[in-house]
Amino acid sequence: MSHKFTAKDHTFAICAYGESAYIEECIKSVTRQKLKTNVLIATSTPNEYLKLISEKYSIPYYVNEEMKGQSNIATDWNFAISCAKTPLVTIAHQDDLYKEDFAKEVIKNFNKTKRPLIAFTDYAELRNGREVSNIKNLNIKRIMLFPLRCSVLWKSRFVRRRILSLGSAICCPSVTYVPGNLPKQLFIPGYRGGIDWQAWERFSRRKGEFVFVNKILMVHRIHEDSETTAIIKGHERSEEDFEMFCKFWPKWIARILEHFYRKGEEQNSL
Repeated sequence: MSHKFTAKDHTFAICAYGESAYIEECIKSVTRQKLKTNVLIATSTPNEYLKLISEKYSIPYYVNEEMKGQSNIATDWNFAISCAKTPLVTIAHQDDLYKEDFAKEVIKNFNKTKRPLIAFTDYAELRNGREVSNIKNLNIKRIMLFPLRCSVLWKSRFVRRRILSLGSAICCPSVTYVPGNLPKQLFIPGYRGGIDWQAWERFSRRKGEFVFVNKILMVHRIHEDSETTAIIKGHERSEEDFEMFCKFWPKWIARILEHFYRKGEEQNSL
């Protein structure tokens, strides 16, 4: 039996850190959805700017008091999810933008499923103020996700694990979670760049559906101060990628894949 999720069943949980110059654009994009759903802001770095902007848009504002000033990506994302009281939650990254049809299309596709785990969409990137979608890195990810254009394959553990064995083609800020069908701890501390890929690998083992919405419904901002750029410029990403490939392949194959994957990911930095 398929679900009948509605607007009241979904929340955009904006995960805020510091004083982002782009968070207001993100807020506008999620509050101007064609299908109006719930919105909240969650942070472990409370400040007057976030408090005032939440009041400006009448958005609930949650502070992780236990981890104030000493959190990490995993605890921030877990906290954001915990603040939502709905069965569907999108962790909205503060620098990114969501197309006006995002919530409507995600919920429509969730309603084709029996036991959904996550839903994710195609996406574009915002580079130097310009939206781009027809670039090599994104096109490779679309090729990897091609099998999931067929909704019959959404429930295939084999298909999604084969996709994940070649890298993480799923855009993290495009993902909507169904926490009730996922592990209690969605994200495990210890990873930085590969925290999302590590989560998809764990989720892929569970019974249920990976829902792919084959439309560009969000825009991921690439800029010098972004977490993505910082990670790629460091060495953590290579080590984490190798560890992830080892979950699917012998070490010698994993090392070869990591080398080529690293080259492709370097396109994500400016």
